[in-house]
Amino acid sequence: MTRNNRPRGLYTALGTALLTLAAAHAADHPTAAVNTTGLAVTDTTVVVGQLHSATGTMAISETGSIQAEQLAIAQINAMGGVLGRKIEVIQEDGGSDWPTFAEKARKLLVNDKVAAVFGCWTSASRKAVLPVFERENSMLYYPTFYEGLEQSKNVIYTGQEATQQILAGLDWIAKEKGAKTFFLVGSDYIWPRTSNKIARKHIENVLKGTVVGEEYYPLGHTNFGSLINKIKLKKPDVIYSIVVGGSNVAWWKQLKAAGVTPDKQTILTISVTEDEVLGIGGENVEGHYSAMKYFQSLDNDNNKAFVKAFKEKYGADSVIGDVTQAAYLGPWLWKAAVERAGSFDVDKVAAASPGIELTTAPEGYVKIHENHHLWSRLRIGQWQRDGQAKVLHESELLEPNPFPEGYQ
Repeated sequence: MTRNNRPRGLYTALGTALLTLAAAHAADHPTAAVNTTGLAVTDTTVVVGQLHSATGTMAISETGSIQAEQLAIAQINAMGGVLGRKIEVIQEDGGSDWPTFAEKARKLLVNDKVAAVFGCWTSASRKAVLPVFERENSMLYYPTFYEGLEQSKNVIYTGQEATQQILAGLDWIAKEKGAKTFFLVGSDYIWPRTSNKIARKHIENVLKGTVVGEEYYPLGHTNFGSLINKIKLKKPDVIYSIVVGGSNVAWWKQLKAAGVTPDKQTILTISVTEDEVLGIGGENVEGHYSAMKYFQSLDNDNNKAFVKAFKEKYGADSVIGDVTQAAYLGPWLWKAAVERAGSFDVDKVAAASPGIELTTAPEGYVKIHENHHLWSRLRIGQWQRDGQAKVLHESELLEPNPFPEGYQ
């Protein structure tokens, strides 16, 4: 039953009008002209891929990305699609396994001939698929904040790199808390290890602080008792946490159970968003800090519309984290690049991407840099019991610099 009393005929008329506009737009861009490289593009449709972990330890983090990309695609289709063509999606599951990501990427690019892929979360999965995208010459829209030290013609990085998140976040915690000693904790793969390498250099060389401990644990690890005891003995000013995926639930619950609470210990994390807090429980992270470019609680008109649409589609209890929002940007940035290029051809889309601005981004504003990363802001959020973050700090617009001098 619907609560909307508008006549059914009105919707039919609107739908017919949109289809007519889309057909006219497509006629202005004949397939032979906009698809010269054999991609899955017809006169009426264009096929893209989604490649995330719908299963395994990373599903807690990646489900939101899947949902946000599908929401953006649905909204774009409702507006008439891209160059008058509706977007169709082939969804593949990387299963939290990096070789599987590479296998599925090759399937999407070689067999399905998708025009672009929205996908990956961990740096390990991105590193696994990157050679495939570069060899087959396709576009990946990658949504996760990451360690930097990478740039590719075939990737648009819609999350933040290290200088925008790690360095800016450490500067804030050092200034606000007078922090001098840090204990670095991470999951055991490339992103946490490289991020902590960058963090250590910044702590020691710029902040003139000391790293009193550094520990790593496998993805899916759930027993942090001995680590917490080590941290208690060291008594750092800040625990710098880059634990990812399902391990976060055990890590944060065990911290609280061991009495590691905000009144006794400051924790700054770059790996906990609203998506993870939904599994962890707001009561277990309350009072601690995350450094992100986006929080669901941002008070601007773009974000209010995004949150409303997301909850209407996925339920009132659904939440939106940093990577989820960055994933939402991917289809919109791809659409803008395709339409600027007047083509789906990857070389033309890549060349058209730098300089594209998105003033409708839920985070406020983004712009694609020549290095294929986004200009964006760093925000510090303090977690509340309800699982939302209170934004305490917002930086100026930060230029992306994936290869910072002195941190490589």
